[in-house]
This record gives sequence, C-alpha cells and structure tokens, in this order.
Amino acid sequence: MPGIPTLAVFKLASCDGCQLTLLDCEDELLVLAGQVEIAHFLEASSTVRPGPYDLALVEGSVTTPGDATRIRTIRDSARHLVTIGACATAGGIQALRNFADVDEYRRTVYARPDYIDTLATSTPVSDHVDVDFELRGCPIDRRQLLEVITAYLSGRKPDIPSHSVCFECKRRSTVCVTVAHGTPCLGPVTHAGCGAICPSYGRGCYGCFGPSGSANLPALIPLLHRDGMDERDSERFLHTFNVAAFDKEARS
Repeated sequence: MPGIPTLAVFKLASCDGCQLTLLDCEDELLVLAGQVEIAHFLEASSTVRPGPYDLALVEGSVTTPGDATRIRTIRDSARHLVTIGACATAGGIQALRNFADVDEYRRTVYARPDYIDTLATSTPVSDHVDVDFELRGCPIDRRQLLEVITAYLSGRKPDIPSHSVCFECKRRSTVCVTVAHGTPCLGPVTHAGCGAICPSYGRGCYGCFGPSGSANLPALIPLLHRDGMDERDSERFLHTFNVAAFDKEARS
C-alpha cells in the first residue's frame, strides 16, 4: 500500500510476552492497524511482506550464531529499529549463562550436546547493531509501547522517562515499603514504566525494567544489607530479568 508506513515485529530468543503485549492493546491496535501496514508479525498473522520496513520491533536476545546473523539482516531492512523487553535490551533471564560454564550446562542437560548451536553469552541487540530506541520491561508496558510506535510513525522522539520507580510511587501516593517496613526494594535503581505495581501491593520492586538512567547501586547495596540481605542475597536479588544490565551498572 503506497504511502502507508510499514511495521514489522520480529522475535529472537525470548518467551513472546512482549509481542503479546502488542496484541493485548486490543482497541488501540485496531486503530493502529488502520494507520499502518503490519507487514511482518508472525505472532499475529502468517502473511509476510518483505522489507524494507519503516519501523521494526525486535523482541529477544542474541543467543545463537543464527540470531547474530538475523539481527543484521533485520537492521538492514528497517528504517527505525526498536528493541522491546528485557531480553532485547539487556540479554534477559537467559543472560545468567554469561556468569556460568555454558559447555557444562550443555553436557549436563542434553543427551546429544553436539546438536546444540549456541553462543557462550546472551546479549542485547544493541551489542550487535545500531538501535534507535530501547523499550524496557519484562514484559513491556502497553502504554509505553503505543507511545513508541506512534512517535516513530509520526516522526518524533518517544516520550519515555528514564527516572526510577520511586517517582511512580510518589505520584500514586504509595507508601515507601523500604522506609515504612524495611522491605528490600530495587525501586530506587529501576527504570520506571510499570506503574510501581509491586510497591502498591506492599512488596519491593524486583527490577523487571532494568537500571534507571540515574541508578546508584553502590548507595543501594548497604540499604539491602540493612534490611536483612547478605552479599549472596543481594546478588541474587539483582540476578533476574536484567542480570547483565545490573551487573554492568555495578561495575561502572
């Protein structure tokens, strides 16, 4: 369809949850579908139109040689490339392999490890190609996703804040679980976007949106120790969806 922007959605190593967030937009997706041509989105349709594409959304991390080759092909076919979710922006939960012996895992888990073609690390897409924007979350937030898509299709920069979850707690008048109850919380170092769901139910944030733009882990770790976490507990607390990103932040 000449003159209509094209949108493509691709998946690497991931659980599909961020793609499903787009499908869960429901009414908004119907409006969006009238404004763009969804040229490639296998989660929704088997119909595929070859590139180039005006906007490509990529879910998932680079974990195999095939992923590394494929993401370069996607980059070459997309005017704008946006990575969505913790896997694509930080390597995901599978980046726990980066701190272990992958060959040992392969020998232990698989009866025929010689059939497994994998990389020793799980890395974000931005480690391999230029990325126009990274949308955090596990999974991503539907409101932020719609903002990013409409921003790029209308030729403007997405309005996605880089402040921490603490700002969201204050905006919704949520009592700080750390100050009030001594509950360990990653809110001070975690990127906003979830709406501070966990603190609003009395539990600490566990960092599913990765490090914020102003993360200060050296200041947070002593607070975690104060609230009952030893070194091992603190390390495990940070080693979840965004383990590689938090580890990088800790070493910077």
